[in-house]
Amino acid sequence: MKSAPPVISGHKTLREIIVEDLREAIIRQKIRPGERVTEVEVAERFGISRTPIREAFRQLESEGFLTIVPRKGAMVSDIEEKDIRDFYELKGVLEGFAARQAVERMTENDIVCLEQFNIEIEKCAKRQDVSGMTSAHNAFHELILESCGNRKIQQVVAGLVRQSLRFRFYVATLVHVEDILREHADIVAAIRSGDGERAEACMKINAQLGLGVLLKEFSAEGRLDDQ
Repeated sequence: MKSAPPVISGHKTLREIIVEDLREAIIRQKIRPGERVTEVEVAERFGISRTPIREAFRQLESEGFLTIVPRKGAMVSDIEEKDIRDFYELKGVLEGFAARQAVERMTENDIVCLEQFNIEIEKCAKRQDVSGMTSAHNAFHELILESCGNRKIQQVVAGLVRQSLRFRFYVATLVHVEDILREHADIVAAIRSGDGERAEACMKINAQLGLGVLLKEFSAEGRLDDQ
């Protein structure tokens, strides 16, 4: 929080700028779980009044990044095992439904793109490019979501993924790449064969894989607060 204040763009509201800045700081552990985030500190950083800060805090609370305690103020929320389980359960259901719907809409070119994303994941993993691997992995899932024909599902999943970044960031380098590649290949095969039911099942299995990896790593490091 001691870095220079960000440049304020005329295309975003003060609330949006504050939300993005604090969200990124929380995701990247610049502000850790349990730490207080005060209106005074943020006001000094941005050189603004407290009104947009309160609005930003309320949004971040609704997204699960902050916990606002009466008479104590805002604190970065702890990461609980239930948060992780709830995320992957809902993600699996929504992306599974999206995959089933996408089977009827995806072209051969779309399917080839999915295969290319998988190839890119493997290449990035071999050169230990975690950022590139994550981008290709996200692009794989986003293409299926875009192809399902349901914008609301896209929006909801995008919001879920944004909220989950803070605990996924912990284990970005520990992803089981071979398992992901296998699961993605199964999803592509189901879509190519036109088997919507199988595509949905494979997507749910893929979500369970992510859940298992995270729970294992968090438990090993004692990072979970199970409530």
